[in-house]
Amino acid sequence: MGKTLYILNGPNLNLLGTREPEIYGSTTLADIEALCREQAGDAKIVFKQTNSEGELIDLVQEAGEKADALLINPGGLTHTSIALMDACLALSIPILEVHLSQTGAREEFRHTSYVARAATASLTGLGPLSYTLAVIAALELTA
Repeated sequence: MGKTLYILNGPNLNLLGTREPEIYGSTTLADIEALCREQAGDAKIVFKQTNSEGELIDLVQEAGEKADALLINPGGLTHTSIALMDACLALSIPILEVHLSQTGAREEFRHTSYVARAATASLTGLGPLSYTLAVIAALELTA
């Protein structure tokens, strides 16, 4: 049976391509999904986005039951959600935190990532390449 990767995206990532292109670029979330699917080869990809913290936590818990690895871009919840961190800490699969921008070089409040406390690794600042490198890493970590 093949591998399953959950790729979860938090609030406002549905606006990629139009929201602050000087920070996030012109690539849409659909473009990123296509790149991830191409990189994943035969692995099954479950790719979702939600603006709801509770729904994102439900999806993280689902990933813990159904996925071999979780890639997550929590958006602004990265810096605020202890509940999301706790959901990630409950998982026993590799977790790769992904960000398009280099959060450590941005506003002070973006320097803290609660999700990073649960993550196996974080890939930040490489735009869409952050996602494709995370797919490669997830496949290697679950080999």
